[in-house]
Amino acid sequence: MVTEIEPDGMTVRPALDPGFVPAVLWNRAYRKRVAADPQSRPLVIALQRPDGTCFTHEADILPDRTEHFAANLRFVERMVKFLLWQKGGTRIFIAGGERIAAELAGIYSAGGARAFDCDLFGRKMFRETLKVESVRIPELPEPRESSVRLGRHLDGCRIGFDLGGSDRKSAALIDGKLVYSEEIPWDPYFQSDPQYHRDGINDTLRRAADKLPRVDAIGGSAAGCYANNEVLVASLFRGVSEEDFERKIRRIFPELKAAWGNVPFEVANDGEVAALAGSMAIDDNSVLGISMGTSQAAGYVNPEGNITSWLNELAFVPVDYRDDAPVDEWSGDRGCGVQYFSQQAVARLAETAGLDFEGDMPFAERLAEVQHLLVQGDERARRIFETIGVYFGYSIAHYAEFYEIGNLLILGRVTSGEGGEVIIERAGGVLRELFPELHDKIALRTPGEKDKRHGQAIAAASLPEIERRPAMGTGLA
Repeated sequence: MVTEIEPDGMTVRPALDPGFVPAVLWNRAYRKRVAADPQSRPLVIALQRPDGTCFTHEADILPDRTEHFAANLRFVERMVKFLLWQKGGTRIFIAGGERIAAELAGIYSAGGARAFDCDLFGRKMFRETLKVESVRIPELPEPRESSVRLGRHLDGCRIGFDLGGSDRKSAALIDGKLVYSEEIPWDPYFQSDPQYHRDGINDTLRRAADKLPRVDAIGGSAAGCYANNEVLVASLFRGVSEEDFERKIRRIFPELKAAWGNVPFEVANDGEVAALAGSMAIDDNSVLGISMGTSQAAGYVNPEGNITSWLNELAFVPVDYRDDAPVDEWSGDRGCGVQYFSQQAVARLAETAGLDFEGDMPFAERLAEVQHLLVQGDERARRIFETIGVYFGYSIAHYAEFYEIGNLLILGRVTSGEGGEVIIERAGGVLRELFPELHDKIALRTPGEKDKRHGQAIAAASLPEIERRPAMGTGLA
């Protein structure tokens, strides 16, 4: 049982996972209880980074009584988890919930249930210990955010690359025209030798460079968090020891830039580039890009057409609130997006659907086999994609509570072919039936089949700006 809150109105259920508890419905049921209790009270969450960037989120919670504590804690903790991975920070301020803050301080600690998040945001990403503090509302830090104009540069001879968990994609462009694209299998997740990664990325760059008369700029997309081209944290390099990560991976892209003659070189989170690809393709803004591949990647282009300083790592954001939801093997948390919108989701559901695969068969191959079975008319395969579609419809409604979405761009290998059509049809059906206001507002979009696989590499190529020196005059009047 998920505390004392029981969501209602779930008239559409995922065929292979009827126990799914959508975060959006649980939250709405909780808020309904809050609205009905005149003693409910305001609560404010603030996330602050070491550089002073600060994000705030306001909500109301049930009265501070013992019988409500579990529901209040569930609501606030899942909200904190969402905000951490959407926006990022190391100081979590809770105003209006002293008991909740004390509990969260234990949960988000080195020995707590969210030890992974505590370590990743603190020691690895921002290099400052993550802390949860109870404050009064007047003591909250002031919100401070920023956004930047990123990409959309198409002049010159450019290389774009996208590093995924099962393949490396590359593209070569000349003045915006695609002259080459390729998809190269690799298996980076558990490779302990940093040279494997360096050689693979360099191979991708060389293949694209061979199709260009020269290289004016290089742009890259990869899962993880990056600042000034340095790798802060990335699942691609999870197999590398911490010592080797610091010595040979953290600055791998600045070193590659130097090896390629210091041409303009920019690397960004793959989710941000997915959103940029979508915004460029449809020539519109307010784009939430979702890529369903080896993991779930996401990115956001705001209504002004800018990339924000947010993290948008929705793979770690909870979308299922049941107590026995599937566990993310990396973070150890339950109900997070990676288990619902990725190759892992397909592999998990395939077992429920009655499909048998060898235990060591890679997830990418399992996905390909399920996609093949779908084309052959296998109903078990269809139910897998229908289930993901229902997950997605509810989760879009959940995301819409945190993002202003006009366009939802759907990318990634999981959404290729007929399976992608099934996912989108079922997601649209959930929105139409249960969230009609969102169905009319949000356009579900997919690029062409080629762009689904290579659109991020093309958008990545547009990241760096080529500095143009003014032409030299003759000096004659």
